[in-house]
Amino acid sequence: MRRMARRRQIAVIGAADAGPEVVDLAREVGRELARAGAVLVSGGRGGVMAGASEGARSGGGLTVGVLPGRDAADSPPNQAVEIALFTGLGQARNLIVVLSAEAVIAVGGGWGTLSEIALAAKHGIPVVLLESWRFEAPERSAATESERRLIHRAASAEEAVRLALGGSTTP
Repeated sequence: MRRMARRRQIAVIGAADAGPEVVDLAREVGRELARAGAVLVSGGRGGVMAGASEGARSGGGLTVGVLPGRDAADSPPNQAVEIALFTGLGQARNLIVVLSAEAVIAVGGGWGTLSEIALAAKHGIPVVLLESWRFEAPERSAATESERRLIHRAASAEEAVRLALGGSTTP
């Protein structure tokens, strides 16, 4: 029996209360992911998550939302989420979001986004920052050089998707 290739899964993370410019940027990321044939994984709510999901769906892509509540009444997904996964885990679902992806694209973001960036890096999952957090590890940080190399910065949605899918990297 011939085995079918599994589609690549990329997480897009960012604030639920993001401003319109950031949501538009997330929408562009979603469209680029759909164009590349990747499945978009997000937290399934509003803001960046909704923008990315809308962009992916408009481009014919598949969208998965990993939601904090136990059902749609407790945690309604945004309208562009095609597959809703209800976890009942609250913010702990952030680990499921990042572990469900081969790379993470952070667009803007708040504290929840920062936690997802850290979780991804801790688990060896590459992170692409697009108008997102700026930070550096302390000189005597426990972070290894290989962990530091997991974090990349992109200047556009197209570059963010290229980096997430394994294109050439620039620190």
